[in-house]
Formats: sequence, C-alpha cells, structure tokens
Amino acid sequence: MRPLLISLLLLAGSLHHLPVLGGQGRFQPATAEGLEAGNDSLLTALARTIPLSAGYDTARTREIARFKKALQPGRPLPVIFDAEEKIYELYRTFNYDSAYSYATRLTTIAREMQDASHLVAAQLKLSFILLSAGLYKETFDSLHSLTSRPIPDTLKGEYYTLWGRYYYDLAGYANDPYHSVEYDKKGNQYLDSALAFYAQAPASFEYIYYSGLRNFKQNRTTEAASFFEKLLATPTLTDHQLALTASTLSAIYLQQGDRDKAIDLLIRATLADIRSSTKETVAIFHLAELLYKKGDLKHAVMCIESAIANAEFYGARQRKIQASSILPLIEGERINGIEAQKSLLIKYAILVTLLVLALIVLAWIILRQVQQLKKTQQALSEANERQQVINRQLEESNKIKEEYIGYFFNMDSEFYNKLDKIKTTIEHKLQERRYDDIKFFLNKIDARKEKEELLLTFDKIFLKLFPNFVTEVNALLRDEEKIRLKEGELLTTDLRIFALMRMGVADPEKIALILEYSVKTIYSYKSRIKNKAILPGDAFEEKVMQIKTL
Repeated sequence: MRPLLISLLLLAGSLHHLPVLGGQGRFQPATAEGLEAGNDSLLTALARTIPLSAGYDTARTREIARFKKALQPGRPLPVIFDAEEKIYELYRTFNYDSAYSYATRLTTIAREMQDASHLVAAQLKLSFILLSAGLYKETFDSLHSLTSRPIPDTLKGEYYTLWGRYYYDLAGYANDPYHSVEYDKKGNQYLDSALAFYAQAPASFEYIYYSGLRNFKQNRTTEAASFFEKLLATPTLTDHQLALTASTLSAIYLQQGDRDKAIDLLIRATLADIRSSTKETVAIFHLAELLYKKGDLKHAVMCIESAIANAEFYGARQRKIQASSILPLIEGERINGIEAQKSLLIKYAILVTLLVLALIVLAWIILRQVQQLKKTQQALSEANERQQVINRQLEESNKIKEEYIGYFFNMDSEFYNKLDKIKTTIEHKLQERRYDDIKFFLNKIDARKEKEELLLTFDKIFLKLFPNFVTEVNALLRDEEKIRLKEGELLTTDLRIFALMRMGVADPEKIALILEYSVKTIYSYKSRIKNKAILPGDAFEEKVMQIKTL
C-alpha cells in the first residue's frame, strides 16, 4: 500500500481538481521567475503571490456579480439555465454554499424544462459540489439517482469520472488494506469507462490526463509521467488544468523519492490555484506537510495558514479536519525550536554572569523569546479552539441526522402499515362488492389531519433536540411580544419556520413547501417575528441559529 501522503496527493491532483474548461488564463512562467532554479526561487514567488490572493478573489467576485446582473427574469428557461450554469462554474471551486445553491437551482430549472439532458447535467453538477464538500453519502445518493436515467453521450465521460472520483476519495478516506483496495478497483473500472468516451477526442486534456492517471493507478509510473509532462508542455493549458496536472505529477516524483521535485510541482500547482481563485484544493495542504518534513517551518506555516483560510472560505469540511492534523505538528515544531533557543540562551547567561552588560543583553533576548513563545502558544490555543468549534458543529450535525433518520424510518414504517391496512380493507370490500363502504372508508381518510400529525411529530423531535428553543427565542423578544403557546401546542407557525431554519432548511421555497404556505407568507411570518425582537433582524436570526442542542 502506498504511503498515505502519496495517496492523498494522487486524489488531490486527479479528482479534487476536476477540469474546468475555459474561463482561466494559462500558466505564465514569468510570474515565477527561475522555475528551474529550485525550491528557493519558487518559494520566493509563492511568498509574493499569497498576499495577492485577495485581489484575484475580488476579480472573481466582480465577474460573478456581472453575470448575476445580466440575469433577466422572464426569459426562456434554456437561456436562464445557461446563464446560471455559468455562475455555478465560477462558484464550483470558489465557494461551496453558493455553488450548491446554484446547482440545486439548475436542477429545479431543468425539471421545469422537462429536459432529460439538462436534468442529468444539473444532477452531475450537484454531485460534484457535494463530493467536493466531503458529503459522501449525499454524493452517492445523488449519483445513484442517475442510474435509472439515460445519460447523454456528451455527459458520460463526466458521469463515469465522478463515480471514479467518489470511489477514489473513499479509498483515501478509509486508508486501509481491505476496503481501500476494493474502492480503488471500482474507481479504476469507472475511469476505464470514462476513458472510452474521452478517447473520441485523443488530443483533449481529459483524455491525456486520465490516461496518465490510469497508468499511475496501475503502477506504470514512467508511462504516467510521460502523459503529465506532455500536458505541462502544452502552451494553452489553463491555470486550473496546470494545478491539476502538476499536483498529480508531484505524487509520482514523491513515490520515486524525489521530494524536491514534488515540492516544485506543488508550488506551481498552488500558484495556479491562487491565480484561478480555486479554494477547494489540497495542493497547498500537502506542500505545507512536505515543507514541514523538510524542516522549512517558515514556509510550512505560511502554506498551512493559507490552506486553512481557503478551507474556511470554501466551506470544505474535510479540508478543515485535514488542517487540524497538520497544524499542531507545525506549531509544535515551532515551539520546540523556540524552547531550544530559550534553553541555549539560559546556558549562555550562566556563563557570562560576571559580565553585567552581556547579562542584560541576554536577558532582553530571553524576554523577547518568551514573548514570542506566548504568542505562538496563544496562536496554537486559538487554533485548537477553532477545531473544537468545528468538532462541536460536526457532533451537533451527526446528532440531528441520527435523530431524524430514526424518525423518518419510523414514519415510513407507520405509513406503510397504514397503506397495507387500507389495501387489505379495500380488497376485502371489493370481494364482497360493498362499493359504498369503500367510498365511506376512503372519505374517512383525513389528509389534513395526517399533515398536522406529521408536523406535530416534527415539533416533538425538534424539541427533543432543542428543549430550550421556545424559551431562548422568547428571550430575544420584547416582553409584550413574547410567544405564549396554547394548551397542547408545541410550536407556533412562527417558531416552526425558525425551527426548520435551525435544522439547516434555509431556502424559503423549501420551508413554504413543507408547511404548505406561499413563499410570500413565509417572508411575512419571518418579518413579523423579527419586528418583535430586541435585536436587529440579521442579529436575531444569527442568535436563533446559535441555539444549542441538548
């Protein structure tokens, strides 16, 4: 089994950077002078480029704003689909929440169009963004929903590549000699299927790149490297494609023991990611780890801090966890270095105790080092606190999922029991030709009551998770506006809307669909309760979203 870092580099290069066609400028060597001069020149270029990332991000944001401004309501659905698809492409490796929002909107538009090809394309985009965020179960469900649909030939390459990425990611996540092998086999099978379609354009980036990746998976590193080197020599390569190719090629050099060459390629990949405003990337994570192992703590810290900022900006859960495993190592090494310096200074101080002036100078140096140590310890403490917040959020999310999975399984069981009972009763009455009894029996079924019972059950489950929800919401309202529940009432409509929001249902359209109201009514309810709050509207919502589970 390959070392974990090589496996992660392979995943990072091959499929976390799925190709984005067009829209990005190609790699310009002039921005990183002396690429062949070794790590130092490239690291110098990287140190100059990282502070410029905000400027690249601003340019990307402005480009997105221009596309949004060009959207015109009332235009034909295919035109709207194409316009919002362009916005999604700009968000896909830039910001998870926005990309997910536009992917779901594309799915909705495709359904309204009743166009099977557009619906498949939209579902593939949704699958990509779910996988980029590390939501493996949701990704499987999304891709599996397409198995019963005919996939257009133009989308089969992307479809099989996504399946391959899914199984490769699972293999890297499991990282054991049992499951990972099987996941890799499945990933290889899907990659073979994808190559069968990419082969229709043998000069395309996708065919050359995935041919190299397939050779790498079969441990034919020499053949694999030739494909990637060929791509790197292509003058029309986009920044995103460059990052993809360089990151994967670095795994080959690392496997061959050439760490310096692997670092060079990861730096080139990181530079390209910065210029293309790609936030969903792991090249800089692995660059930080290799620099740490090489002993270059200064640049390792620079890279890991930038990587954490990228992960938080994009919203990738697995990247935050990945950072938490590397950051303590780097910070710990820095502290050890400072402690060693402190110990050495103390020894010097003992030797020159008779020289008062030298003692004062050394004492001053020690004081500086101690202060630096405190700052470093404070930074490490803050990093640990951020990790604890992330862990609490993950625990809360898992708890909510577990509770509601059990709830929905129970509801499904009850529903099918009722359905079976209705079926049995109707069959019996049909056999007895008691048709009027059937009509009477069906009229007794009260759909409205069933809906009310469903909402009541939701209220019970929610209050089980958030028993202080009503009390804490009332604490945010003026005394004369506090919500007073009627006897037997668990949640009012106002409270139920914010309960759904606290559960993560942020889309007003989804809330309206669940509660069987219009979107306008949902906005009206929200505005009414915000007007009763002691805080401004946005602050009120933020406080509600901070209400904790039991």
